[in-house]
Amino acid sequence: MADTFNYRIDHHGSLVRPAELTAARAAGDADALRTAELQAVQDAVVFQRKLRSTVVTDGDFPREDFRSAVLDGVSGFRRTGEEGPDGLVRWVAESLPKANGPLLADWATRLTELTVIAPKASLPSPAYLAATTFQPGLGVASARELGEALAEIIQAEIELLVSKGVRLIQLNNPLLLGQLAADPAGPGALSFEDALAVEALAVRLDERPEGVRIALAPGWAAPAAVDRARAERLYGEVPADRWVLPFDQGTEAELDLVKALPEDRDVCLGVVDATVPDLEDIDTVMARIDAVGEFKDLEDAAVSPSRGFADVASRPLLSAEDQRRKIVLVETLARYVWGNEF
Repeated sequence: MADTFNYRIDHHGSLVRPAELTAARAAGDADALRTAELQAVQDAVVFQRKLRSTVVTDGDFPREDFRSAVLDGVSGFRRTGEEGPDGLVRWVAESLPKANGPLLADWATRLTELTVIAPKASLPSPAYLAATTFQPGLGVASARELGEALAEIIQAEIELLVSKGVRLIQLNNPLLLGQLAADPAGPGALSFEDALAVEALAVRLDERPEGVRIALAPGWAAPAAVDRARAERLYGEVPADRWVLPFDQGTEAELDLVKALPEDRDVCLGVVDATVPDLEDIDTVMARIDAVGEFKDLEDAAVSPSRGFADVASRPLLSAEDQRRKIVLVETLARYVWGNEF
């Protein structure tokens, strides 16, 4: 797709929070926290510019975890205080959600004021939220109804973000790749079929200004084996422009996920492991990317880390320095593949 080069060096959106921001959040002073967030976001933009990233995000610095833009910004959800099997604090839906205002658009405006580099926004997908927050008997008739209500909110936010100058919006659903396994994992409260329908509602955009990409990250790790028919259903029924796929382990399943992708979709390859500090061998990664080039036009590709570095603010996967080294490696790999076109 045209303009893919504009977003060639990507990352999932969340970055390791600086110590000053962590301390401000722990102190509980709302004014001090807001000041710390503004400074941290400004520093994050400078950090990303120095690393020559082709997109910039706010690092998720104003949020507790990757779900918070929605869970904190809409009514209808209650925080339980319990911890789910994924290690995240559990929220439940007690009524159909209703937006209380913009979710990320105000921060996106801040990014456009700080840099001319394309701002990127990341949101939890509506199907993921519905699958993990629906609980029978709490006021919502079904997980599908909850998902459709969330899809309407997120789709409206995507339109608002685009109007604010955001050109790359990524939705995250860590559950979907488990549904593509030869022996599919449990889908949560939302079936695979309903999840596809809900995600499709969220990514629809009747008018796409030049260069706009709606991306979907369906999980952080490929299954042991991919059910090709289910993968083709996912890509065929959810019209996302870009698919952000794990590609850091060198497995046949990772390659199969890319092979199933339609020709007219971009792919962002998560080529470095965001969970370990050791740097990947460049020749090894280049051989994996070359293998993709045998069946996929690399002009429709990008590279990134395999996942966010701190999808939960209090649980960074790497140190700030190891994070920097990983992103530098992504930038280096991009230049090996595409030269200096960006």
